[in-house]
Amino acid sequence: MIQEKLGEILAKDGLTPQVALVVACGSAVAGVLWKWVQRRGIQRKMGEARQWRDESLEQMAKAVWKFKQKIPESQSEFILSLPLVELVEKLRDESLSPERVLYTYIKRALQVTQDVNCVTDFIRGCEEQLLEVKKQKEKGLLFGVPVSIKDHIGCKGHISTCGFVQCLDQVEKDDSVIVKVLKKQGAIPFVKTNIPQSMINYDCSNLIFGPTVNPLNHKKSPGGSSGGEGALIAGGGSILGFGTDVAGSVRLPSSFCGICGLKPTASRLSVVGLASPIAGMKSVSATVGPMARDVDSLALCMKALLCDELFCLDPSVPPVPFREEIYTSSKPLRIGYYEDDGYFQPSPSMKRAVRETKNLLQEAGHTLIPFVPPRLNYVIDELFTRGLFSDGAANLLDKFKGDLVDPNMKSQFNCYSLPIFLKRILAFILKPVYPRIARDLNALCGVG
Repeated sequence: MIQEKLGEILAKDGLTPQVALVVACGSAVAGVLWKWVQRRGIQRKMGEARQWRDESLEQMAKAVWKFKQKIPESQSEFILSLPLVELVEKLRDESLSPERVLYTYIKRALQVTQDVNCVTDFIRGCEEQLLEVKKQKEKGLLFGVPVSIKDHIGCKGHISTCGFVQCLDQVEKDDSVIVKVLKKQGAIPFVKTNIPQSMINYDCSNLIFGPTVNPLNHKKSPGGSSGGEGALIAGGGSILGFGTDVAGSVRLPSSFCGICGLKPTASRLSVVGLASPIAGMKSVSATVGPMARDVDSLALCMKALLCDELFCLDPSVPPVPFREEIYTSSKPLRIGYYEDDGYFQPSPSMKRAVRETKNLLQEAGHTLIPFVPPRLNYVIDELFTRGLFSDGAANLLDKFKGDLVDPNMKSQFNCYSLPIFLKRILAFILKPVYPRIARDLNALCGVG
């Protein structure tokens, strides 16, 4: 019966079963060939990107070599040992030259990335910026300070990949606002650093530049998504860096690598000129945040960034300058704390760290008040996850088209890729046994 019906259909189109079989096989082969061609194209692009990165690192080495020919003794160990606040003082009083400091950090960054694979690009314009800094009549608060920036922070003439092959052709036409303000304050951006594919991952690996490892222990991750920054600063290759944070992307690498990081309140610093894997993310806001070796460095950085230049370049940022009187005040504070938020299970070391911090703050005269964050299940699942993936992750999945998926992203990608009806069915089945996973799957369906 089925064969007869098939024969009738084929006869209408003038095809015999044999010809139809050849056509079908040809289509299947063509499909396989097309996928193979696509994969080869992606691999070729990745190869070109790696070659470009290798050439970039060679340029770093040449720049250091040229400087060494001019000035053999560069006080490297002394410069690398200085905290940011002291380094700025010595640069401003001219007991250290910006050239010595810049090339010392270029050399050290090169050594660190050869060890842990954290630098993705050498910002060749740093040498031109060095000349501009020396011409500045008024020395900015970050005069002569070399800074590193995360991959997706826009820098003119360079690529913001977000870990995706499809972004390799998109060269930035202008600096991001944060880079413009840094330059105005006398800072010299000199390298870009590695990130995980899509930046929605707590590891630091992509198929273009490979994985970054923790400088303190090469068997461990530096965290993500600002993992390249964390690794470079912890290894001594940068004194001040900039990451971005939505759900821990500055705080996690800082914790994993033993450095300090700050996630400012959303809209406190400009995000104009930053590439993003997700468009229209309004209910959950990303923010740029500084990363450094100590808290005083973060304070100096925020003082420098919260200036008229920032408020003019991005009018959406509230024009509230850094308030020194609040930062330096010795007035006792009332501080809320918790050891367990009721959602994320803390490790014993985390609880111990909170208790130790609490005791130190009490000894300093502050009042510590325990509390439990309210309705955290609702906040995480409905406001955060559903807000982040309000379209059911469709926009993010589009970024993966024509790309290969990094092994570290595979499980997340597979979860995002499930059809919405299947996510809802799985959520219904799992609800009695794994209510938390069920809520997460429901949230990943988006808002409609």
